[in-house]
Amino acid sequence: MGYINGYKYTTEAKAIEAVGLCNEYYLPSAVEGNTTTNWVEYQSAELNTPFFFYIPHHTSLTEVLGEPYEFNVKYNEI
Repeated sequence: MGYINGYKYTTEAKAIEAVGLCNEYYLPSAVEGNTTTNWVEYQSAELNTPFFFYIPHHTSLTEVLGEPYEFNVKYNEI
């Protein structure tokens, strides 16, 4: 288990919406086929109960998504 500073979403739709907000803000003219079409990607915490989605914090995200917070994410150790 590890601590993540970021944004936590209970549904995939909410995580996709957050990605969309970042894309609209930072990549307003991005088109399919460009090198960068998403500013950020969400991840899934499949080992957590309940299962959730999250976006790790980056300083560029605060302006769009607000202040991040810390939460636990379970992961398999390699």
